[in-house]
Amino acid sequence: MATESTDGPDGYRAAADLDALREDGRAVTTVGGHSVALFHHEGEVYGVDNRCPHMGFPLSKGTVEDGLLTCHWHHARFELSCGDTFDIWADDVQTFPTEMRDGTVYVDPDPETDVAPAVHWRNRLVDGMAENLSLVLAKSAIHLDGLGEGFSTPLETAVDFGTKYRADGWGRGLTTLGAMANLYHQVDHDEKQRAMFVGVREVASNCAGEPPRFDQYALDNEDLGKDRLKSWFRETCEVRDADGAERCLRAATATLPPEDLAEILVAAATDHLYMNSSHTVDFINKAFETLDHVGWEQAPDVLASTVDTITDGSRAEETSAWRQPVDVAALCFDAADDISDLSAAGAGEDWERPDDFVDRLLGDDPHAIDEALRDAVRNGATTEQLAHAVALAALRRVAHFATSNEFGDWNTVHHTFSFANAVEQLAGRTDADDLYRACWQGAMSVYLDRFLNQPKAPLPEVGAGEGDDPAELRERLLETFDEQGRVDEAGRIVSRHFDAGGDPDRLKRTMGEGLLREDAGFHTLQNVEGGFAQFEAAGSDRERRLALIAPARYMAAHFPTRREAEQTFTIAERLHRGEAIHEEAGD
Repeated sequence: MATESTDGPDGYRAAADLDALREDGRAVTTVGGHSVALFHHEGEVYGVDNRCPHMGFPLSKGTVEDGLLTCHWHHARFELSCGDTFDIWADDVQTFPTEMRDGTVYVDPDPETDVAPAVHWRNRLVDGMAENLSLVLAKSAIHLDGLGEGFSTPLETAVDFGTKYRADGWGRGLTTLGAMANLYHQVDHDEKQRAMFVGVREVASNCAGEPPRFDQYALDNEDLGKDRLKSWFRETCEVRDADGAERCLRAATATLPPEDLAEILVAAATDHLYMNSSHTVDFINKAFETLDHVGWEQAPDVLASTVDTITDGSRAEETSAWRQPVDVAALCFDAADDISDLSAAGAGEDWERPDDFVDRLLGDDPHAIDEALRDAVRNGATTEQLAHAVALAALRRVAHFATSNEFGDWNTVHHTFSFANAVEQLAGRTDADDLYRACWQGAMSVYLDRFLNQPKAPLPEVGAGEGDDPAELRERLLETFDEQGRVDEAGRIVSRHFDAGGDPDRLKRTMGEGLLREDAGFHTLQNVEGGFAQFEAAGSDRERRLALIAPARYMAAHFPTRREAEQTFTIAERLHRGEAIHEEAGD
């Protein structure tokens, strides 16, 4: 039975009758607003927070034996005197010092903590990543947010962890983390917490069971220039010498500015075609974007972690699809040989994209696509302009994806889009001619995806939603994600939201809510973040619509999911609010 404590000497408060506690073995009292479980064990009295730090079950219902308190819900074990847990997934329990005077048990209601709350939750975040514990990661994200560290601490901690504890280096986990960092400022507060939870969880999952990464040393010569380091880096990547390539890249990060580092990495990543089925260029871009968030002092480790995605990457020119029946790989390599001359011819020219240019990139003749690209460069198209046009073409492949295709082919059009979007973002960092090669590769991948738009799903009719209520449309969009197969409807709702004059930022926040409540896969997370990036790069209302219609259709194709992660996050939220989760478990 719980009792209310009264004032006592030396800051302690009277909490229980010693004889009654000795006879009953345990009691629950309220001290300074805390529910404290008292235990009489081996002649001593111990006080602990009555809420199990794992999921809030009353520890007063646990078992005490041999100095250990065991919670009866998930069997977490705690050392009684200090509260240390044997089970990392549970966390240590807060203890309250006790004294026995004149037959009364007194409890200190405000004991000093060993570490500050922010330090504790930073440490717990690392524990969660090391053990791949989703609930611990969710709790950490929520508590750090409440302490004003909801963005920088999870991001920096996960970047440090991911670059150290995965021998293969940068992968889907860190890429997801970078994507979530990009989404963070475009979603509502609760989704900000979820975004960081998703990011750190994916890094932990991607590193789980993997050997750690052992860094190489930078080359000692600090007088090496960009051209020499670029040449060496490309040569070592060409022969798949990861150690040599990392030493070159670390030397470059020690002396060269970010734009030169982007040029070096893009050059090596485009020496071969569409490496790792788009992921190499995408991973490199996300590494740069992540550095924008965490600071460029981390560039040596972050960029070095991308080396393996180049040296170990698959090369599209070695596949049949890029060689037969039309050798589009040869078109890419021939263009690469001519880019220097094409770029020189366009120097000083001011290219304006023709109205039909993106349609030409979506055509059925790869030679005509090649010629369109060549004409653009000859007439002064910058790498950023050309990359944007290719990204629009790739985005249209997603928006026009026919659901009569196999479900797995959503990934095919997505990979082309993620590649093209990454190329455009990288073009904002360096204007090196190497990026033209990436534009050719993206355009040829768009060509190879042409069958996935046959029949072509039509874009929604413009103007059909005039007079609609934008708020109601946003609610309807969330509803489409609750039922499988409402792909075209999701696209129509987004278009009607534009027709109705709805705030696109609110629409994006709604899409973020729909995304982050699901067990969204890597590609879905990428697709939405890429669509938001294209929204920012759009030059017209039509492009802005396309940038949100395409990911909305992609989301609807992949939702709903089981929402297991959302259940975990909701449990963490309720625990943070002090709710009794165990009561719903039938206790």
